Amino acid sequence: MPQKKSWAYFNDHLVRYLFISSAVLVSLVILTIIWFVGQQGLATFKEASPLEFFTSTVWSPDTGKFGALTFIAGSLGTTLIAILLGAPLGLAGAVFMAKVAPASLRAILRPVTELFAGIPSVVYGYVGIIVIVDLIRKLTGSPTGFGMLAAGLVLAIMILPTIISISEDTLRALPEMYEEASLALGATRWQTIWRVLIPAATPGILTAVILAMARAIGETMAVQMVIGNSPLFPTSLTNPTSTLTSNIVMEMGNTPFGSTWNNALFMMSLVLLLISLILIILVRTAARKGNA
Repeated sequence: MPQKKSWAYFNDHLVRYLFISSAVLVSLVILTIIWFVGQQGLATFKEASPLEFFTSTVWSPDTGKFGALTFIAGSLGTTLIAILLGAPLGLAGAVFMAKVAPASLRAILRPVTELFAGIPSVVYGYVGIIVIVDLIRKLTGSPTGFGMLAAGLVLAIMILPTIISISEDTLRALPEMYEEASLALGATRWQTIWRVLIPAATPGILTAVILAMARAIGETMAVQMVIGNSPLFPTSLTNPTSTLTSNIVMEMGNTPFGSTWNNALFMMSLVLLLISLILIILVRTAARKGNA
């Protein structure tokens, strides 16, 4: 018996130290990435001013112009379009799957939704070029069809699985007494969903939307294929432009490491990291309010 206790004690502490070591290792890796990207990115300002980087729309590395406002605006614009289109559709799909669809239909829709999340982004981008870009060209008369509208539509489709899955789980996790009490007071089924269940699930729905925003703003390949990749400020939804991610992909192979051009791309990466950090903080805040 004493030997068994000693082995149990040893195994318990071994597993504990293993988990602690793993957490420390992961934290060190993340901090190292942030430190490296930040160090390289901030080196941009040895040759270019921060004011020019964040407020200028002129991106011409050959002449020493490193204005990133075009790419920041493109990233934010495509993400906004994606959320405006994807969030209502995703929420509607979640409500249908959680509170309207019969169990047999839900058993089919849930795996299909998860399958959408596993489709490679290059497939979305290719379908976007063939279908969405061509449709925009025909409907708007745009010479190319590339631009923020095409990228936003593709991203709206790509973020649907995230919004649907998290929102559905949140709605299904609500206590049944909410729905029963509302129906007992004479409310209709749709009044119960709209005025009781959705407000009660708001923290979880906000978490889904914020995570979808993080997914959209960090997407690279699909956006790069349909946005046009032109360093021009987006004055129209159907004019070719570029985003932070697409510009990094297009130019990272042409820049010598340590050059101002290369450092400017690292600075764009740092901006994306900071945006992601802000979104994560918002998710944690929304989750904390939901548990309060």
